[in-house]
Order: sequence, then structure tokens, then C-alpha cells
Amino acid sequence: MKFSVLRTISFFVLFFMTSLTVAAQTKTGDQVVPNKAQVEWAQTEIGAMFHFDVVNYVPDYNWRKWGSHPPASVFNPSQLNTDQWIQAAKAAGAKYAVLVAKHCSGFSLWPTAAHEYSVKHSPWKDGKGDIVAEFIASCKKYGLKPGIYASASANGYCYVDNPGKVQPGSPFTQEAYNKIVVQQLTELWSNYGKLFEIWFDGGVLPVSEGGPDLAPLLKKWQPDAVVFQGPADAKNLIRWVGNEEGVAPYPNWSRARATSSATGTIKISDMNGDPDGEIWCPGEADFPLRNGWQGGWFWKADGQKLLSVEQLLTNYNTSVGRNANMIIGIVVDTSGRVPEADVARLKVFGDVLARQFEKPVASVPGSGNEIILKVNADKALHFIVIQEDISKGERIRQYVVEALMNGAWKPVAEGISVGHKRIHEVRNMQAQQIRLRILKSSATPHIKAFSLY
Repeated sequence: MKFSVLRTISFFVLFFMTSLTVAAQTKTGDQVVPNKAQVEWAQTEIGAMFHFDVVNYVPDYNWRKWGSHPPASVFNPSQLNTDQWIQAAKAAGAKYAVLVAKHCSGFSLWPTAAHEYSVKHSPWKDGKGDIVAEFIASCKKYGLKPGIYASASANGYCYVDNPGKVQPGSPFTQEAYNKIVVQQLTELWSNYGKLFEIWFDGGVLPVSEGGPDLAPLLKKWQPDAVVFQGPADAKNLIRWVGNEEGVAPYPNWSRARATSSATGTIKISDMNGDPDGEIWCPGEADFPLRNGWQGGWFWKADGQKLLSVEQLLTNYNTSVGRNANMIIGIVVDTSGRVPEADVARLKVFGDVLARQFEKPVASVPGSGNEIILKVNADKALHFIVIQEDISKGERIRQYVVEALMNGAWKPVAEGISVGHKRIHEVRNMQAQQIRLRILKSSATPHIKAFSLY
């Protein structure tokens, strides 16, 4: 969950673009291409994110009211089951999962040695439990790639507000807080094995402005993890798409410029990337399965509503179908389980999505400016899917899809960016042939798959 549902600040969404020290990208001619970790990340397409914190037990807690944090003793789930969490995510089609190990309260879901505000001082398992360890074990058990969210930008226990600055009256100095951040991230990145994704929600206070130096830690402990809103000189970067609704902008380029006018103090509306950008940092579209209280990211007994299956399918098309990954926020209730209604909704969505794209009517790879697919005229087509081979870069700049109907070619879809995946919905369309024509490109287009469903 973000610090404010309305996003009145940008949380350093594009801070990682403010320096030319970003890890060098492989280039072929004028083509900026992703590294291995970024290609693997794009192929996963769907992730899940789990929020669980003291706010579940004390719903009126405001982490910005310094010194009012609930005691660790309120945190006491009676049926915590991370296997159940991961099974729910997998049923929805998720290939990776991110645990919010520490949110804005500062309460830590692992027995950190950095301070006293953690599960170590809760009654759960007599202070001997470790939710991060259980989460990682469940991910491995069910074949999901594990990720960790640990905000460096906000901490109610330490009186720290975005973007990681200690506020007046805090029992901690900025230097002491920086040491806490370094220690906690070292614990999370070194004690639980290889991580697939690391979230820095809210970005990172630059070292030049008094923040902790975290890039060397990433390089040392998790060099292969993709990094959301991380430090400027980290590699494997991914970016926010500008909202919490599962809607990527269009066009949506995987490339972006290495410099930006973003200051980290205003919401950024231009989140499209740049087809001529110097770095590869694709978008990730996050949204909660619920809405209402706490933006839907945290569980509450009432006042929240689940997204419909239809809305989830729409979100897939407007995120994955626009060259972004989608990551679904899943709540955990005070018992330590995902509510059964949420589990059921995720499964239905996953089942419908799998059926929808289970087997193409026709599919072919290709290179060059034109690809034609022959179709059984009796088959009703619902989706046209274009995928570039992003390992060779993002080369398409403009395209049109045409259908041969009654002896004449008719345009049925068009666009600009493609990247890993572009989905066009064409409900109940019938044609003899479907043709993809690339009108503009930066180099020879390489199509991983041109498919009809």
C-alpha cells in the first residue's frame, strides 16, 4: 500500500532516473535491451502482494501521529498460514509474490535486531516466530518467486516520514535511523535466500541528502533482483505506472530517459516511458483486490468490496496487455489468513483467464514488417495478442492489424508500443486472414508471437 491513496506525492517514482550512474544497459546499435532478470520478470506477468500489520488490529491507528504506535502485543494471529496465502495467489495465475515485511508503522514481520518493534516482542508464537521465513518457505513450496517490500521512506515507530527523513521529536537521529535501515535490509536480503523482486515504496532518500547508501547492499546481497523505485545506481529497475488501479498508460514503453525533472514532491502524470530512453525500466501496475478502507490494501471486517472477476480481467488487459506486469494486493485478516471470499474470487479469475488464453486459434513468430495468419472463417475471434522479442529490444513504433473480410482488408486495431505483450480485444470477430503490418520501427522488428484467441 502506498502512503496516500490519492498519491499527493510521487514517492520518488522516477528518482532512479535522476542520475546517469544507472547501471549500463546492453546496446545493439540504437537498441537498449533488458538484462536477463528484466526479461524473466516480464515473462511472469502476474504477481501478488500481501499486507499484514498492526493496523489490522488497531484500525484507527495513524502512523503519522508520532509516538502513538500500538504495542507489539496487539499482533497475535491465531491461524497464520502462509501456505494458504501463496496457494490463493497461485490460483489467480501469479508467478511471484511480494511480502510487505515492514510498512509505515515500522512494525517488522521478522525478528529484527535493529529495534524492539517486531514479532519478536509479540505474543504470536511467544515471540519466536518469523513471518518472512514462513512466507519464503511457502513460495518455494508452491513454485512462486519470492519478493520483499520494506519501506525505507516511512516509519511511525521511528518518527520518519517520506522520503525517509526523521521528524522533530524522534528518539532517533537521522544517522541512527539510516543504520536501522541498513541493518534491516541487510537482514532481509542476506538471511532468506535469493529474492526475485525488491520494493522500495516511496523511493530512497539520496545519500547526498543524508539518506542511507543502499546500492552497495543490493549489489552485494541481491544483485539479480528486480528493483521497484530503488536507488539511482541500482540495476534491474522497474517503475510505477502512476496509479493503483491496474491501468498502465498507453503507449507504455519499457525504455526511459536516464534524467528526469521529477523532484519527488509532486505526483507524476507522465508515466509512459520513452521509446528512445537510455535505460530499460518497464512498468509494474499495482492494485488491491479490495477497495475502501486503507485503499483496500489492508483487511477490515467491513466497509470494503471485492473487485469483480470482470474488473480483474479488464485490469489484466490494461496492464499486461499494455506491456506492464500486474501485481494484485491481497489482504490478510487478523486470524492470519486470506479471507475465503478473496480466495474464491482469485481462483475464479485465474480459471477464467487461463481458459481465455489457454490455446490460440492461430499463432506464429516472425521478423520483418508483415505477418499474416490464416483463420478458419467459422471461428469467432476475441483477442489479438502481439509480443515482441524484447531480448532484442523494443523496436516497433507504429503498427496496424487488419482483417480480411469478404475479400477486402479492413483495419481492426492499431497502436504504437508493443513490448512484451499488447492485447487488443475484438469480441466475436470473424475473418479469413489477420495481418500485422509494422508501419514504423527503429530496426528490424522481431515478433515472438502474433496470436489470435
